[in-house]
Amino acid sequence: MTYEKTINYLYQVAPLFQQNGAGAYKPGLQTTETLDAHFKHPHRCYKTIHVAGTNGKGSVSHTLAAVLQAAGMKVGLYTSPHLMDFRERIRVNGEMIPEKRVIDFVEQERSFFEPLYPSFFELTTALAFEWFAEMSVDVAVIEVGLGGRLDCTNIITPEVSIITNISLDHTDLLGHSLKEIAKEKAGIIKKGVPVVIGEAVSETRPVFEKTAAEMGAPLYFAEEEKPIISNAMTEDSLMRYETRDFGVLLSELVGDCQQKNAATILTALKHLSLPVAQKDVAAGFRHVTSMTGLMGRWQTLQTSPCVVCDTGHNVGGWQYLSQRLERIADSPETDLHIVFGMVGDKDISGVLSMLPHRAQYYFCQASVKRALPAAEMRKRAAQFGLRGEAFDSVSEAYQVALEVAHDTSFVFVGGSSFVVADLLVFLRDSGVFGITV
Repeated sequence: MTYEKTINYLYQVAPLFQQNGAGAYKPGLQTTETLDAHFKHPHRCYKTIHVAGTNGKGSVSHTLAAVLQAAGMKVGLYTSPHLMDFRERIRVNGEMIPEKRVIDFVEQERSFFEPLYPSFFELTTALAFEWFAEMSVDVAVIEVGLGGRLDCTNIITPEVSIITNISLDHTDLLGHSLKEIAKEKAGIIKKGVPVVIGEAVSETRPVFEKTAAEMGAPLYFAEEEKPIISNAMTEDSLMRYETRDFGVLLSELVGDCQQKNAATILTALKHLSLPVAQKDVAAGFRHVTSMTGLMGRWQTLQTSPCVVCDTGHNVGGWQYLSQRLERIADSPETDLHIVFGMVGDKDISGVLSMLPHRAQYYFCQASVKRALPAAEMRKRAAQFGLRGEAFDSVSEAYQVALEVAHDTSFVFVGGSSFVVADLLVFLRDSGVFGITV
């Protein structure tokens, strides 16, 4: 079986949330525990860090992995979703799991797992935990797939648990209030394991406090610890942080939301019983994308015109993205072009209400079943005073935007991870900008 056929098999045999949404969600840990026992509990062979939250958990996970890697550790990194290649989900020191190992896993284990009817994420998690054990990693950073309490990553006992923030997302599965969603996320809190909360509000803080007290877990709020003294952009477009415990750090992740993420990371490092020096933290912040393969976080793809993509896909993420785009739209020297699409199970009206009016829109439809048709997106956007044309694909919308844009224009591509994924695949296959994974 080729790698391509193997991946297609996984997509077909196991329901994939990335493509199908709630219909692919399989709550509960029974199948995960069966798979885990079959592989002899591989996650017990190494230390782990568990990262949950509505937004920011990808950036936090990748940066933590980069810091630990800089400290000389062999680091596993498990994240989702992938953008261009399934293997992005499973990395060791930034290197993706080999295609052959994915093929072998399916060929050797399918007779065992097929009768279980596992979800795609359950199978992927089992493969990741097994691969990290085979590679003898020192520590693995594990990002929660969805929620926390019933997420199949929740069989681990980590060195520290991290919950970045809570906002209304996946409400059909996790609850219709911040309090309900916080209860699901708080499900990753383990007995006696330190827990770091990146951002809390009046509805969520009591949930974290109650759960941590019940579990005897030391609880730390990044907003109270205030690990960052000041921050500012440098002339070469880096974020400069003056910190209380780790000196001056330069970060290549510069979206507005990254200041919250940085505070969360620094708080976690302070309470993490692993040997990390200031120089390691500095290296991890400065080189996170090259060390871990992180993509799609206010990622600059070209400079003339400036093209940036971002995977922010819900109201919580757009609280930061909209502010930045408004500043760009307000600039008299720059005209703003936005290639935009979303999936149908998000709070589309909530996001549309936050988008800048002073922009030309190119509404598009990503190549997943969950994607909202571009014509419908255009219709809904018009209700919020947003004007533009509809396109059947991300690549078509992007190419038209580039044709219209001038050298001093700013082109933003986003609204969904899948819009960014389609763009990056298009650029890679076109041989543009050297986009690789």
